[in-house]
Amino acid sequence: MLPTIEWNDGIVVMIDQRKLPAKEVYVHCKTAKQVAKAIKTMVIRGAPAIGVAAAMGLALGVHRSKATGTQELAAEFYKICDLLAETRPTAVNLFWAIDRMKRVFSEAARAGEAPAQLRAIMLAEAKAVEREDVESCRTLGRYGAEVVPDGGHVLTHCNAGALATGGYGTALGVIRAAVDDGKRVEVFADETRPFLQGARLTAWELLRDGIETTVITDSMAGPLMREGKVDVVVVGADRIAANGDVANKIGTYTVAVLAKTHDVPFYVAAPVSTVDLATADGTGIPIEERSPREVTHVGSIAMTPEGAGIWNPAFDVTPNSLIAGIITDQGLCRSPYTESLRAACERGARPPRS
Repeated sequence: MLPTIEWNDGIVVMIDQRKLPAKEVYVHCKTAKQVAKAIKTMVIRGAPAIGVAAAMGLALGVHRSKATGTQELAAEFYKICDLLAETRPTAVNLFWAIDRMKRVFSEAARAGEAPAQLRAIMLAEAKAVEREDVESCRTLGRYGAEVVPDGGHVLTHCNAGALATGGYGTALGVIRAAVDDGKRVEVFADETRPFLQGARLTAWELLRDGIETTVITDSMAGPLMREGKVDVVVVGADRIAANGDVANKIGTYTVAVLAKTHDVPFYVAAPVSTVDLATADGTGIPIEERSPREVTHVGSIAMTPEGAGIWNPAFDVTPNSLIAGIITDQGLCRSPYTESLRAACERGARPPRS
């Protein structure tokens, strides 16, 4: 399993995804503020991985705190929650993880736990978030493997692999599970402009696993489908609205339209922690806009003339009408998504703490 993020003796260690595939560099976060910066600057990215990072950042914050009283520790804890919540607005797993850690902290504090015990409880919960994420990806992968035909060609967009999760992956977890089932699978990876997660990360992951992978530019997906070279599309998600509208990396909507036009089934793979039942449809999903430099430059090389206007939304929304199914760790959801997603979330509801 790829070393996306881990707790190592009071330090949160994560692979710097900005440097891949040229270098395998690790960032060592000694403070919650450093974890927040790592999320903001995309050292770590992918909705589930961001959730794990947030949980570990909160555990790190209370671990490093010098507070001797519960109230003082609580004040610091909730400030860190606010700090982390400001990093990436679209990925709902971030807020899911923060809310989960808040709930556990609040329950333990009300039960009269001392600061030392609160620190231990927060660390245990953060590790549980990571462990459960890996387990959910493996379960999701098994459900999703059935949509991948033996000898099939799968197109994916962005990176929804081990690097985007606690491990194993969502969309790439489906591909890995299909391969584990003995199926022959070939993958087309959109390069995913402007941050090139497909070219840099997806191809790197899959080639390490020995899975045949071809990188294409985003604009090549349509001709590839027209020539009958794509059997199924599987992508990840950063937030799924209650009605099944899906926010994912910019360009996903285009792929979904092309898939519909060419009669190629388009699937989304994500754990139920990515489903936001409080958001009715895609119009309510906030879309993060990132630095123009991601578009204007590749490294230090300018690709656009100075003075050109730049629009750089990090995500787009794919309407549910274009989606053949949403693969979750609670099963494959089909339309009507308002009903199937709610049922999946209810099946995956975390039991109350004893």
